[in-house]
Parts: sequence; structure tokens; C-alpha cells
Amino acid sequence: MPKKATAMTPMMKQFFSMKAKHPDAVLLFRCGDFYETYGDDAETASGILGITLTKRNNGGNSGDIAMAGFPHHALDTYLPKLIRAGKRVAICDQLEDPKKKRAAIKGKKGLSEMDKMVKRGITELVTPGVAMSDNVLNYKENNFLSAVHFGKSACGVSFLDISTGEFLTGQGSYDYVEKLLGSFSPKEVLYDRDRKKDFERYFGTRHCIFELDDWVFTEQSARQKLLKHFGTKTLKGFGVEHLREGIIAAGAIMQYLEITQHTSINHITALQRIEEDKYVRMDKFTIRSLELIQPMQEDGRSLLNILDSTVTPMGGRLLRRWMVFPLKDVARIHDRQDIVEYFFKQPDFRQVVDEQLHRIGDLERIISKVAVGRVSPREVVQLKNALTAIQPIKSACQSADNVSLKRLGEQLNLCESLRDRIAHEINPDPPLLINKGNVMADGCNEELDQLRSISRKGKNFLIEIQQREADSTGISSLKVGFNNVFGYYLEVRNTFKDKVPETWIRKQTLAQAERYITPELKEYEEKILGADEKIIELEMRLFNELILAMQDFIPQIQINANIIAHIDCLLSFAKVSETNLYVRPEVDDSDILDIQQGRHPVIETQMPLGEHYVPNDVYLDTAKQQVMIITGPNMAGKSALLRQTALIVLLAQIGCFVPAERARVGLVDKIFTRVGASDNLSQGESTFMVEMTEASNILNNVTPHSLVLFDELGRGTSTYDGISIAWAIVEYLHEQPKAQARTLFATHYHELNEMEKHFARIKNFNVSVKEVDGKVIFLRKLMPGGSEHSFGIHVAEIAGMPPSIVRRSNTILKQLEADNAEVGSVGKPSVERLADSRDGMQLSIFQLDDPVLSQVRDEILGLDINNLTPVEALNKLNDIKKIVTGKS
Repeated sequence: MPKKATAMTPMMKQFFSMKAKHPDAVLLFRCGDFYETYGDDAETASGILGITLTKRNNGGNSGDIAMAGFPHHALDTYLPKLIRAGKRVAICDQLEDPKKKRAAIKGKKGLSEMDKMVKRGITELVTPGVAMSDNVLNYKENNFLSAVHFGKSACGVSFLDISTGEFLTGQGSYDYVEKLLGSFSPKEVLYDRDRKKDFERYFGTRHCIFELDDWVFTEQSARQKLLKHFGTKTLKGFGVEHLREGIIAAGAIMQYLEITQHTSINHITALQRIEEDKYVRMDKFTIRSLELIQPMQEDGRSLLNILDSTVTPMGGRLLRRWMVFPLKDVARIHDRQDIVEYFFKQPDFRQVVDEQLHRIGDLERIISKVAVGRVSPREVVQLKNALTAIQPIKSACQSADNVSLKRLGEQLNLCESLRDRIAHEINPDPPLLINKGNVMADGCNEELDQLRSISRKGKNFLIEIQQREADSTGISSLKVGFNNVFGYYLEVRNTFKDKVPETWIRKQTLAQAERYITPELKEYEEKILGADEKIIELEMRLFNELILAMQDFIPQIQINANIIAHIDCLLSFAKVSETNLYVRPEVDDSDILDIQQGRHPVIETQMPLGEHYVPNDVYLDTAKQQVMIITGPNMAGKSALLRQTALIVLLAQIGCFVPAERARVGLVDKIFTRVGASDNLSQGESTFMVEMTEASNILNNVTPHSLVLFDELGRGTSTYDGISIAWAIVEYLHEQPKAQARTLFATHYHELNEMEKHFARIKNFNVSVKEVDGKVIFLRKLMPGGSEHSFGIHVAEIAGMPPSIVRRSNTILKQLEADNAEVGSVGKPSVERLADSRDGMQLSIFQLDDPVLSQVRDEILGLDINNLTPVEALNKLNDIKKIVTGKS
């Protein structure tokens, strides 16, 4: 709290006391119908949200303080913007009704200014990793919070999506943890503040992070938190008892939930072990270069974009997980393939499932909101609709002629009692907010029905009173009215004053009439005026009782959500496979990779109208053809061929069909790529340094069951260095028994074609072209044998390079090729002799080796003398002069 606090207004004192609890968070301070921010928070919020920055008097001599605010009902609009900007947001709400507060202190003496203030408190601390709002979350993407613990023997890591209840942990090397961070893409990462340098060294600076004290990362504290939450005496039942560092990381997450006041977490029902040995390993370079989740170009498409025809948000999130965690278990892959094939062969079954999936919604996140008490009436109805839609899916699966589907159908729980209770108690089309009323159904509560009857029939009942009293007293002009001073009244004109019964109580005298009240009118007035307020209170109580009862069904509904997501993913595979003409691959434990007429699953969907993707065959094993060295021109399709091979293997091992005529995939344990440029220039790493780092990672982790893709390795250094390194790497992969992986090696170094003569399992291939009338036609077909030409100059020409440069490039190329044909005749390398040729030689207009004179010649030869005007001739002469003088 700043100095001169005594001079501050009571409200500003209250604000600074709240701000002191979370100084690193933007504090949204509820003030009437607005959320307001002050000081530095106001400047931050104003910039991010685009709202007006004003000032508020701070009280006394404290001066003004910056202020920015927005209406409280716009919280769902502005909060996501702050969270996406990486800010932590503390929401400070009014804990009392201002009207009731004023009524409670009315007439009381001796109260301080602070006593008169409405009580406020921080009801939630929202951070990027613990967001629950639909407006913050991506409905087809998990919102993981992660914690990393630097242990003595290993690095522990844990992930929690509080919006779904998924809680996972694991441990391993720093490289393994980095791979998991890349795969799970957490929105926020926790770590020990004393290990900041270590975190940045191993995991970089791109993550949104939060530092915790070192005492959080202790085994005793972590185990205590976890055992208390799960209500168990040991963690053995979760299969994580031996993961000491992983447990500490998971405990840090539990501590963070307390710090952020997320204590209603009974939807977190289990802690799962991340089983490294069950999934294909892919590092962050591979995930990025294969464009599995995100395209590298803004207008590009990822493999996920192609595969994702899921209907439910749970299915979309699970598919994303499957993409970065392909299976290594043949039996599980076959189970998935069997279901995909069943969808193919049984269109009626497929139609039933597809129709019902569209009615389910985000079952996983709805039940999580039930757990934290933040579910809306509409979401409760959606939960009922989802349970209703599950019934036909369950019946269809149980009737299916497929063992895996039968098993899934048996595990689905219809939760009939919950479904029926919701149908009985909640209106079919309730408002979004409980305080809007008309949430609970008629007939679910007798008291509520009576109150609603009073509220709905109040006017009619008043008319009945008016008519009855007029008949009994003979006052024909009797009227029932209302004012804020004494409520409902009976108005009698002075001409009928003598007919007023003695039991009526006079309350007001007017010039032409008098106003009376009766005990019956006052009694009914209390019912009418209090009915609406009581209805809201009673509906909220009944709704909360229902939510409490729903929490007993959390585990069953989470299982349902997981099974539905599983079915949704496999149905998506079937849809995409049918649309794009994929086939079921043969997946086994062999070392054979045999793809016939394979296609790139993304590129083939982006071909111009009338063009078709050229398919290719790829065969690899560890006995006859372990390494394919692929040469060929630029733009011929070498990179696409490498990527499509990896993507076909990945598709096969997630259980999907593949774009090919036929494919046999011997299980791959790891996929490594060194494909495309991925410079890390911002951290001072050159292209070549990045290449060598990625190549080192491959060679240090490769096994005989891996798939390795190298594209243009060594182009970041000199030709001789590049050839030497490339040769040595290929030789290592061929000769080292622990590293004999199936390998595709695309290169411009034609010298590597010589390796086929010396190494039994290395074979040369080229992506063919055809040269017609000096023009190159890309056939994009993989053929046996090496290629001798790169056609780089042709690529430069079609890219729009000035004609003079293209012509000069061809001249230099011919000189180099001629020199290389005379190896041994001259002591200097050909490039040096080419440079020397510019000196000590009589220049000839017909044979110019000086590049400047060659350019002048080309400019002159390119002139159309017959159609050149005098002014154009002078301009062209001036251009030639600039070439000679070197002035632009």
C-alpha cells in the first residue's frame, strides 16, 4: 500500500489491501456495475483491452490515480483478452448485496467508514494455465498447466487440464521433458524460482512461466497434497509410486491450485503416468517440420487440418493428442483399424453414431464445470441431451460385429437417474444464468409452484379483490392502486366515503378521494412483492442441490466422455479415408517399410484444379535397402517425398488409413527429421549450427527401429565440409549396429552417389525430370539411380531472376564443368582458375570472361534496334554506363 494511506478513501484502502495479496496479477475490482482497475493495472488493461484510461481521486492529499474499467456483464469479453496476453487476473467481487448492507447498517451509530463498506474478496485468480471460461479456451485444444521439477537423477514433469480433469505425470532426461513440453504445449509452466537459469538452458524462453518457492518442490509436501486430494494412503494404484520427481511436479500443480483458489477439483479423479515406451518418440523439430499440428506458412494446412473431421470437442482434443503420440503397440493399432474399417463397411451403423455425436457437445468440460460449481442451466440441459444421445450409441456398439466396439459400448454408462432428474427439474430451454429465473421446471417443487402462481396471477387476484369489495360495499367506482410509500391500496371517491367499512384503514386523503388498506391487501402485497425475490432464491437453492447430486456422477461421465472421444476420432479417420481414397495399411513388427503409390496427405488436397499428385513407391528395410540417397533438381519434390513417407508411417501408427495403393509398415519407434530451415537466429545460432544440433540429436538417439529423414544436410557450410559431414553421417547410419535405421537422405551432393558402390544397403534414387527445348519439366517421379544435374539455374529463371544473370550463370557453369572434366591438368581448383581467367587475357567481343563486359554484351544483344526511339537509345546507353561504372 502506498504512503499516505491514511488519506485514502475507504474504497481505495480496500483495493490496495486486495492488490497486496496478488501484486503480480491485474486486479479487477468490482464497484457497482463495473469492474475497475487502478494504477499500473489500469495502464496495462487500457493497452490490452483498448478501453479508456481516466483518473479517480485517491482521497485527501493522495492525488489522482489512473483508472480504467468496463461493465461487469462484459467480463467474458475482456477477461479472455487479458489471459491471452499472458496476464494473471485476480477477480475481486462484492461479497454482500449493497442494498442489504445499507439496510443492515441503517440507524447504527459508531460505525467506521470501513465498516460501512461492502465486503469484497478475491473470488478467483485466473491464469493462462487454469482458465475455465469457454471464451478463453479453445474448444478443440487442451489447456494444460505444467510443472517441471529438477531432480537429482531425473527431471520430473506434470500436466493438468483443469477444464477437463486430465492429470498426467512422468519423468526422464531433459531432452525427454522438452519433448513432452513440445507435445502437450502447456499454456503455463511452473518451476522453482532458484532454477530459472536451468529452465531457460534446457527448455528455452518461449513458455509462459510462473516461479514458485523451493519448498513447493519437496517430496513430502507433494505426496501429502496428492494423497489428501485422492483420499488414498498410497499412489501405487495410479502406477506412479516410483516416479519420485514426477510426483513432486504433480504436487507443485496441486499447490498452485490452492494459490489460485481453485479448490473445487473433485473432477480430478486420477493421476496418470505418461508411458514413454508405448508411443513413438518425435522431437519438437519433427513435429514442426512435418507440420503435424501447425503449418509453417500462414496460408498452409497441417496434417491435423486434413484429419480433423471430429464432431465433438473431446474428439478434437483427443485427435490432437494421438497425432503427437503415435502407438508402438501392434494390437492397439489393429483395434483402431478394425473400428475404422467397420465404419467403412457398415454405413447404417456409421450414420447412427454420427447423428448422435452431433447432439453430445463438450461433455468433458461440462462435467468439470459441475465439479467446480460453475455450470450454467443450459449446460445442465446439454448434459441431459448428451446422456440421451449416448443411449443409441451404446446400443449400436453393443450390437456391432466388432469386439472392440462391443467393449466400448459396454463401458458407456447411461446415468438414467441423473438424466431423468434433470429432465424433471430443469426447463427444456432455460436461460443462460440462474438469476434470470424460470430455470426450474413447473412441478418440481410445491413451494416454487405456489410462488409462481402468486407472481403470475397477482394482477388477476387484485382485480378479484376489487370486484368483491365493490360488490360487498356498493362502492361502484372502487379501484386498487399501488405506490412506493405504502404499497397496494383501495381508492374511494368522496361521494362513496360513507360506505367504507370500519375495518378499512385510511392511509391518505386526496382532494377528490381517500385511500385505504385492508389486512387482506397487505397480506397479499407481501406475497406479491416477495414472490419474485423468493422465486430466485428458491430456484438457486434447488439448482445448487441438483448440481451437488450431479457431482456423484463425475467419474462415470468422464469415462463416457473419453469413450465418445475415442469413437469420434475413429469415425473421423473413416470419413477422411473415404473422402481421400486411403487404404488400410498392414502394420506389423517387421523392419519393412513398403509404400506403393504413396501420396502426401496434405499437398494432394491443395493441388490446382485439373492437376493430380504424382504418387511414388518407397521401400526400406534393414537387410537390402536401408538407406535411400535421393538426388534431383530443386523443386522436383524431394522434400515432399520425405515428408509424405513420414506422414504415411505416422498415419498408420495412429490407426488411420493411408494415402497409397498399398502399404506395409514395420513398426517405427522414433521418427527423426532434419527437414527444411529452422534457424534459431534470435538466439544467435546459424543455419549450420541448427543443422548440426538437430543431426546430433538424431545420431545420439537413433535405433535400428527408427525412421530417419535428412533433407539437404550440410548446405549451411562449404561444399567440401558439407559433403564430408553428409558422407560420414550416412556411413555411420549404415555401419553402426545400434544406429541402422531406415533412412531417406535427400541431397544436392551428387558425390554421395558413389556410396552405393561401397555400401551394400545404400541405394541411389532420383526424382526425375525431362528437358525439352532447353526447358525443364518436373515429372516428380522417383526412379532408381543417381542424378547428375541440379537445374538450379532453371529454377532461378522461373523465379524471375534478371535474364542477364541467368545467362551469366550458365556461362560460369559451363566453365566449371569444363574445368572439372580436366581434373589433374591444373593445380588450382576450378573456381580459382575461373577467377584467374578474368586477368592477363586479351578481351574479345565474342568471348568475354569479364562478368561486367558479359553483362554489357547481353544488354546490347537484347536490344531491338529497329523499334528503338532516340530517347530509349539514350536511356539504354545510360544504363550500360552504370553497369560499367558500377553506379546505380
